[in-house]
Amino acid sequence: MTGSRVLALGHYQPARVLTNDDLAAMVDTSDEWIRSRVGIRTRRIAEPDENVASMAAEAAAKALANSGLDAADIDLVLVATCTAVDRSPNTAARVAARLGLAAPAVMDINVVCAGFPHALATADHAIRAGSAVNALVIGVEKFTDVADWTDRTTCVLVGDGAGAAVVTAAGEPGIGPVVWGSVPEMGHAVRIEGTPSRFAQEGQSVYRWATTQLPPIARKVCERAGVAPEELAAVVLHQANLRIIEPVARKIGAVNAVIATDVTESGNTSAASIPLALSKLVERGEIASGAPVLLFGFGGNLSYAGQVIRCP
Repeated sequence: MTGSRVLALGHYQPARVLTNDDLAAMVDTSDEWIRSRVGIRTRRIAEPDENVASMAAEAAAKALANSGLDAADIDLVLVATCTAVDRSPNTAARVAARLGLAAPAVMDINVVCAGFPHALATADHAIRAGSAVNALVIGVEKFTDVADWTDRTTCVLVGDGAGAAVVTAAGEPGIGPVVWGSVPEMGHAVRIEGTPSRFAQEGQSVYRWATTQLPPIARKVCERAGVAPEELAAVVLHQANLRIIEPVARKIGAVNAVIATDVTESGNTSAASIPLALSKLVERGEIASGAPVLLFGFGGNLSYAGQVIRCP
């Protein structure tokens, strides 16, 4: 095989919805303040008995069912997350056990908000190298676990959920070359630190970096895939903030693309945001099978990664 492709997708979100008005009863904020600054209306909040592994397994089970493969066919599980509480077994191993997978390689990948495209690229590389044939790639966060519910600038952002993809070997590559990197000297701009861990960020620094530095990198992703921005059927950026998504998508030049804006109803779900938004678009039939889609993650560590995939 000369490459890999995304065969199927699935997602999971907790049932509990937290509205902006709910938050206004907790901290000094309002629906208008939140919408005008980040574009978020609602977000999903996991219950105490829901954790990163359980949500990841739910999304993965749906992706596996949609793929037509059996559990025994999966030989690699990659989970992108930064909010797993338990260290060992890692989240990927816990998902494998829940789904009854046979003997897969299991790895967690922590690149925070850019985790899913990093994990997708890792699966693609493993399949190209002949080390795997079928992989489960999952982005999942219980981001509310690390929220500071007294900080109105960050607690209004976070949400919980999971998205998953089944990736399989293919004669024609359906996952383009990854472009990835980071800005180590600015890693302090997004932090999850301390005991207990708490999410904090320098919002204006992140906004300026994302809206000025990321569009040319995203255009490079398209160039490496041999796809012009105007040929993209959809753009799925990390769902951080509507005020970042809209200008970045515009500067990329994807004039004919559907722009994912799941942030408005799901909030910022970090590593889960790209597969969650993509799975919803596909489920609603908004992207044709085989159409080119730009995935691009950015955020924590001021890391970034992106690739153009062919829609399953």
